[in-house]
Amino acid sequence: MSDDLFQSSEAPATVVDAQPDAPLASRMRPRTLAEYTGQRHILGEGKLLRRAVLADRFSSIILYGPPGVGKTTLAHIISQETKARFVTLSGVESSVADIRKEAEAAQRLKKLTGQGTVLFVDEIHRFNKAQQDVLLPHLERGTLRFIGATTHNPFFYVNSPLVSRSQVFTLEPLSIEDLQGLMERALKDEERGLGPWKATLTEEASLHLATVADGDARKCLNALELAVLSSTPDAEGKVTIDLTTSEESVQQKTVVYDGDGDAHYDTASAFIKSMRASDPDAAIYWLAKMLYAGEDIRFVARRIVIAASEDVGMADSNALRVAVAAQQAVEVIGMPEARIILAHAVVYIATAPKSNRAYMAINAALDDVKNGRTLPVPKHLRDSHYKGAKQFGHGEGYLYPHDFEGGFVPQRCLEGGKQYYDPTTNGLEGRIKERLDYYRQQWEQQAAQSSS
Repeated sequence: MSDDLFQSSEAPATVVDAQPDAPLASRMRPRTLAEYTGQRHILGEGKLLRRAVLADRFSSIILYGPPGVGKTTLAHIISQETKARFVTLSGVESSVADIRKEAEAAQRLKKLTGQGTVLFVDEIHRFNKAQQDVLLPHLERGTLRFIGATTHNPFFYVNSPLVSRSQVFTLEPLSIEDLQGLMERALKDEERGLGPWKATLTEEASLHLATVADGDARKCLNALELAVLSSTPDAEGKVTIDLTTSEESVQQKTVVYDGDGDAHYDTASAFIKSMRASDPDAAIYWLAKMLYAGEDIRFVARRIVIAASEDVGMADSNALRVAVAAQQAVEVIGMPEARIILAHAVVYIATAPKSNRAYMAINAALDDVKNGRTLPVPKHLRDSHYKGAKQFGHGEGYLYPHDFEGGFVPQRCLEGGKQYYDPTTNGLEGRIKERLDYYRQQWEQQAAQSSS
């Protein structure tokens, strides 16, 4: 038996211990559930994950959340609480051979000692389909207990069979209060933290660092360490971190925003729904987040144009003109000035009266074309400009509306007379509704006369 078979199972607490010269965030990793900060919705007293871990009854888990919220740390804590051998693989660096090697070792260990193995795969979304599929038989047989960590939505980036065999837990960004508590603990910790520097943090500095960290504990603690280590102690050897020092420690706030992941789609969704909800303040905020994160302004402009027709529609047709003008303008202007044009269009769309009835009309008509009987074109509407058309009766009985007063004459153009467009009374669509109600009344009277 090779010595490395049991290597990971010895002294599991050392798995999370960091070297003295490691970044503060690594040194301050929680070692027990009692030390763990945040995620009370899944780890609070009586919550499912906490019960499963303490009872040693979990099988496969996927931890999903943004960077710096404790996914890797939680996986290590789980391994210690369950007293299992803990093995780490990387979604970036590990191969199918690595998975099989660890599975074989786990099988031998369980047979010889009865000890189980937890296989932790960091960035599981980086595994391709073949790599993920290799895990399945070992999970089915209970050879391995699997923990995967990912910043990408597992329902999109992890194979369905693996997701179906796992309990997915979503980890949320840490609150400002949680981050302030972590910093306070780090400043006092003599063994792993910044205790030897006798540093203090002003209230303003603490709030600033916790705010710009955006729920990311790693970012917050590493910024705190930089502030302390780069400051000059006073005559008593103490370090005081004020607001100015904390601002210098984080030159620019980094927004979590992946161009092809959840942050992108969730923010775009919030942006669109805020315009639809007539909330210009929220719409402007989500616009600002996208622009700050470097979102393609052409993507933003396209969403505004779509909202102009889908959500404002006939209630204010000027919305589409404003949106299209904005789309064309940002192509020419570019950033940073394009933000002004986009904001103009966003506020217009958000504050305009709303109607989605044109959008609903085309959806209903498309559904009928797809699933219903295809209606023939009435003969009086068919093309009559070619030789021989009269022989087929094409164009016969067609009434030219401009020959009549008001440019209207009762004349149905669709067999059955089904109504797809149902206007609201919102904005300018209210006037359209009045006119259309009159037209439809005339059509109904004509149909009644024709049938009598």
